[in-house]
Amino acid sequence: MSDNIGRPGHGHAVPDDEAILADIGRFLDELDPPPDDLVQRVQFALELENLDVEVARWERLDELAGVRSTATGTITFTVSDLTVMINLTKIGKVHRIDGWLAPAGEYDVEVRVADHGTFATATDEGGRFVLDRVPCGTTQILVHLGAGPHRRTVVTPTVVL
Repeated sequence: MSDNIGRPGHGHAVPDDEAILADIGRFLDELDPPPDDLVQRVQFALELENLDVEVARWERLDELAGVRSTATGTITFTVSDLTVMINLTKIGKVHRIDGWLAPAGEYDVEVRVADHGTFATATDEGGRFVLDRVPCGTTQILVHLGAGPHRRTVVTPTVVL
């Protein structure tokens, strides 16, 4: 018996890497295509590219699957010295965002929604904020901490409401 089975030039054609990768690409495009709004979401995220921001990380995600939201749920984000917890409530075609920041204090908060602009508010002395009527779309929350030269901005990962 020969050990030449499957080797090029020995009776069986072996596809080259490019052909295999092209087949895998077609397979993925068919079974798991990229989201239709992928370019919009990337452009939305890149708008913050020139800002000096610190990115928070997902800590806890209750009831929400992935980054797409169709129901009420709570998400917690953390960064070195700040915790941002938000509760999302869908009301018709918009959302209400109830948020809490720890440590408590008065901070400026912005909610950016792609194609809908920015919604700004401030927390109360307990670190609580509320934004009603936030439209659906690719969303990020920015929290501005401190003042003057010590001011810094924390941004959450993108959530699709």
